Amino acid sequence: MQEDFEKSRVDAFFRRVTELRPTPHRGVSAVVVTHLLPERPAFLRAVARLANVAAVLPKPKSIDTAALREISGVMPVDQLDRSRFADPAQTLTYLESRAAGQRLVLLDVGGYFAPALDHLCAQFSGQIVGVVEDTENGHQRYAQLDKPPCPVYSVARSPLKDPEDYLVGQSVVFSTEALVRARGDILHGRPAAVIGYGKLGRSIAAMLHAKHIPVRVFDLDPVRRAQALSQGYRTTPTLADALAGAGLVVCATGNMALREEDFGRVANGAYIASVTSSDDELELGALDGLYDRARVEPHVTRYARTGHYFYVLADGNAVNFLHGASVGAFIFLVQAEIIAALALLASTEHDTGMHEVPADIRQSIAAQWLSYFDGVS
Repeated sequence: MQEDFEKSRVDAFFRRVTELRPTPHRGVSAVVVTHLLPERPAFLRAVARLANVAAVLPKPKSIDTAALREISGVMPVDQLDRSRFADPAQTLTYLESRAAGQRLVLLDVGGYFAPALDHLCAQFSGQIVGVVEDTENGHQRYAQLDKPPCPVYSVARSPLKDPEDYLVGQSVVFSTEALVRARGDILHGRPAAVIGYGKLGRSIAAMLHAKHIPVRVFDLDPVRRAQALSQGYRTTPTLADALAGAGLVVCATGNMALREEDFGRVANGAYIASVTSSDDELELGALDGLYDRARVEPHVTRYARTGHYFYVLADGNAVNFLHGASVGAFIFLVQAEIIAALALLASTEHDTGMHEVPADIRQSIAAQWLSYFDGVS
């Protein structure tokens, strides 16, 4: 919970960020997909200084009730449904209901608008000015389009996101251990498999290693496996080898780490944790009718069939959100870059395709952040 003076500091920081490039803005609206966590209202207020917020779409597994109450009083808030946004016609109908005829920027977390983007750019009654994407899995969804039909800014691979990714990895291990201990169990003595060795996977592996837990890494990318090997971890070229004997499996791919056929290879009694939404990381729906499910502790579900059982934490969703997923003031670095990307889209014409915020703007954001938060984050 932030004190009033802390909230004032955050608001002041975001106000400076919106003033970094005082160029005239062509009027735009924004639809905002977001984790509606306790600090998020300050970010949304900053967005509202640059754009009319046509709707806020909170990620359903990460909604703080106080933040929801605060935002609902000043901005339209709608339910986020990935299956609906997977249908281009339904997505278009939704945007028309909120922002018909307007110049619209889509602020995304996880590529929700990617399946419909071609249709939206061709058929929307206004103009899709562009997209700003926050996550690696969302970045991949937009990059996989044959050619994005509008400018897409991604902050997923920005150096300003590195501190957040590192601390999210730490929080994933913290929450995983808390749930395991709630069952009267411990992580020690359980070899761990980390599936995916991107920035989050690296942080998770390092935290587990620091706790003296043996770690085996699997990643489809041989370059990442070589990186893991150079940093002292055992690696394997196959997912089956990674799962064999692992008492803890942490999934950090953002792109369906475990499918139906993989669960049969999970060791008896293993715990499975994820860093993102279950529909992005684990094909749990495919286990209906194959495994019996029983809640054995809050946020711990036992999957069992004859001769085989394992535990899934947080219903397969991002386990760190159970404990607030806080990364302190470092989250404001990423949010500031999102705001900068919004400002760029609002003020200048762009070519279609993938874009990054220029390095000089990132440096300005970092300098401003340090002036507000160095020593107090």
